[in-house]
Amino acid sequence: MRIGFIEDTHLHGGTQIWVTEAIRAFIERGHEVTLLAPNESWMVKNNRQTNAHIFEYDWHDIVNHSSRYQEVWTEALSGCDIAICTVHPPRDGFHCSVFAGRCIREGKLNTHLVSKTGTIVPSYLREFYIPDESIKSSVIAIADFTRRYLISNYKIPEDKVKLLYQGTDIDRFQSNYDTQREAKKRYPVPEKASPILGIIGSIEPRKGHIVLFEALKKLANDQLPNIHLIVVGDGPDEASLKKLASELGMENRISFFPFTNEPNYIFERIDLTILPSLYKEGLPNVLLESMAMNVPVVSSNLGGVPELVINGETGLMVEPGDQDQLVSAIKEIWLNQELYQKMQENTRKLIEEKFNKAVQFDKFIEYFCEITQPGQ
Repeated sequence: MRIGFIEDTHLHGGTQIWVTEAIRAFIERGHEVTLLAPNESWMVKNNRQTNAHIFEYDWHDIVNHSSRYQEVWTEALSGCDIAICTVHPPRDGFHCSVFAGRCIREGKLNTHLVSKTGTIVPSYLREFYIPDESIKSSVIAIADFTRRYLISNYKIPEDKVKLLYQGTDIDRFQSNYDTQREAKKRYPVPEKASPILGIIGSIEPRKGHIVLFEALKKLANDQLPNIHLIVVGDGPDEASLKKLASELGMENRISFFPFTNEPNYIFERIDLTILPSLYKEGLPNVLLESMAMNVPVVSSNLGGVPELVINGETGLMVEPGDQDQLVSAIKEIWLNQELYQKMQENTRKLIEEKFNKAVQFDKFIEYFCEITQPGQ
């Protein structure tokens, strides 16, 4: 089977890391893989050493719908039995799923287009998921919340929407003495820091860093005087957040570190993972990885988060943007060490039972075989 991936982005967040791992996993399982992505993007650079067939295009210029790019996309997709297109935001009238659908239709290709999504953005159009009724297409939702929303709100037939959790690497994300020691070198914090919180991901407005910074100030002044926050990632808000940390007088309580391909070292270093996002979350990889490493979570109640964060069992959920709830949740977990230790045990157990990435990769392949059977 030849499996294509369309990643219309220069980002390197959790989705792109998963796609990169999927490319390698599918090749290891004996399948051919094609990657269609913007030239010089993170996806292209990080997959050049694989055996994937890579096709590139100009991310800025493609919005003009040039026939040149349609030829590139058609050539890339022509050999694919399956083409998985992550649903990214539309830009200037261009959308990757819609453009891919057009290439398949006008190129008379036999490719089955699969739109893959974890987040729900109410302003998105139905055609971003099912772009053309005349071609073979379906949707993979990586959270049950997303699957149900697509069926009920976009009226996509139930048999066209498949729930497939992405999962995480339970062998890689497992604590051991060597990584614990290395983590202290990579992520130095004040000697008496406790608890150490971590926020990992793109530094952009929707991730809620500002809410967390202000909550941190309250926590430092109320029962948790040695609290410390590790911020890992990069993005458009990085400079302004560093300035805010200084303005709040919290520069000694907040440490910034760059994006990493080895987040397991972060989870060795922190006591709690915080996801204070304000909107647009599906089933975040950072939570899967955190929980595999026995690190409980405090997260905004968004998207598929309740499928992972079971209140009082694997972490606590708060309403997006509610600073007081965030403060209370962090205190509730950390000041009750019996509860904290119970959550540590439960997190890993849940990931092993439901979110083993190796098992999930096989389920993706099973689904691809199912939808490419004659008559489907």
